[in-house]
Amino acid sequence: FKVYTLVLVLGMLITGSLNTLTKKAQNQSSARGIFGQTHKFDHPWFQTLLMFYGECLCLLGYEWQRRQARKRQEAGNIQDNTIDLTHSPSKIFIIPTLCDLVGTTLSGIGLLYVPASVWQMLRGAIIIFAGILSVIFLKRKLYPVHWLGMAVTTCGLAMVGLSSVLGGSSKSSDGKMVLGIILILSSQLVSATQMVVEEIFIKKQNAPPIEVVGMEGCFGVLFMSLLVLPVCYFIPGSGPHNSYENSLDAMAQMYNNPAIFGFGLAYLFSIAFYNYFGLSVTKSLTAVHRTLIDACRTILVWSIDLLIHYCIQESYGEKFDTTWGYLQLAGFVLLLLGTVLYNELVYIKCIGTPRQLDMDAEFEGSQPLLNGSLRAN
Repeated sequence: FKVYTLVLVLGMLITGSLNTLTKKAQNQSSARGIFGQTHKFDHPWFQTLLMFYGECLCLLGYEWQRRQARKRQEAGNIQDNTIDLTHSPSKIFIIPTLCDLVGTTLSGIGLLYVPASVWQMLRGAIIIFAGILSVIFLKRKLYPVHWLGMAVTTCGLAMVGLSSVLGGSSKSSDGKMVLGIILILSSQLVSATQMVVEEIFIKKQNAPPIEVVGMEGCFGVLFMSLLVLPVCYFIPGSGPHNSYENSLDAMAQMYNNPAIFGFGLAYLFSIAFYNYFGLSVTKSLTAVHRTLIDACRTILVWSIDLLIHYCIQESYGEKFDTTWGYLQLAGFVLLLLGTVLYNELVYIKCIGTPRQLDMDAEFEGSQPLLNGSLRAN
């Protein structure tokens, strides 16, 4: 690695971990709401709006890159192909934005009911959904090593989910844990669908990835502000003013508790910087690097959550379950192994891989959908 690349990778690791930790910290915080009652900050739809604001900031990085490319082109009177100087058609971002909206919100609701480490691990399910959808809609060909990776990942997910349910303190908490797991897995199905949609509609436009993230953020802010949050306010629910979600209450809690405001601000900027770091360095990374970064991110989230709970404040972070925590650890190892197999980082002689089978020409158009993907939410 060059020093610049190393800085970007460390930036990805730190901001990627902050995505999860700050979002969960908000959920674990309490403050007075709009009607003076103190309660937990349970506003997953409002958190989705914060995520889209973070993605919007990526357009600043994109415009800076375009300006630098234009300066190089003018100074040297040469064509700079490092970044497209034209803008992509706006309408192509609408469907991916809707997928991002639904996927992020389902995932956010699930985070209310499960520990941050479990949430981070369960996101590994995207390998399974992306693989299946790429076969159905993109006509990609998956080889035995890919299917084996997906099978191992499924076993890992089952172990992580089972450890969470068995570690519940009551039947009520067990039910919420199961609901959280179902919502997180559903969110990964939606996220995989988003990848397929982006592959079909956006890849043909050769849109720079950082522009894609920024434009989806802008459309997301519009959808959330003008449609989704107002609708959530008028849907009957158990929240303040008998609303399903009251965004005015979310803003009141952020005003009344600086910690909640700080977590929200950190979450917003961590989304922006994670996407910028990831998309800036993705061409320099191999599948080995991406797998290691994802594994380190999960380990870092889990370690910091335990550290916060035991050394700083028990109301934050998570407690290690001495009975079922090792089952979660074993599940994480299987999830890591499944990712390694899916990305063909190991060679198994009896089944081979497309590369070892010298099928590069055919493999060029049939790589797994997740190969090279780096996105945050």
